[in-house]
Amino acid sequence: MEDLFEKFTLGILKLNKLVQKIKVLEVKKFGLKSVHVMTLYYLNLNSRGLTAGELVKLTLEDKAAISRALAFMRGQGYVEYDSSSHNAPVRLTAKGRELASYVAGRAAEAVNAGSADFSAEEREFFYKSLIAISDNLEKYYVQLLQGQNDSE
Repeated sequence: MEDLFEKFTLGILKLNKLVQKIKVLEVKKFGLKSVHVMTLYYLNLNSRGLTAGELVKLTLEDKAAISRALAFMRGQGYVEYDSSSHNAPVRLTAKGRELASYVAGRAAEAVNAGSADFSAEEREFFYKSLIAISDNLEKYYVQLLQGQNDSE
């Protein structure tokens, strides 16, 4: 009998580790880390800018990691923001937009490589399923937390 828990868990872990390794390899030459990839990605999608708090929610990174990432990216000239203002919007500079465009292109290459053997219908089903599994596990997690809080 196949162990679905093992297959599911190891499959997700392997995907996550590979994505992190790909991110690191793709931005290493710029002196960046994987946390910078998603930060660039989301800032590129939001020309009005995003606050550090918004980036924390979108990237699923912790506040300290985003703070360090933004400080580094600002020092490299990729982003700009008013550090004296709490919750100031962070925006890409022209240099940052150029790098974000590179990152978006490389991300598209990685996604295409990962789903190279899928038809359009299979790809759509896969992503729909992945989102559904994630949403369902989040609901399950919340129920576990509530049950734990009720028993305390």
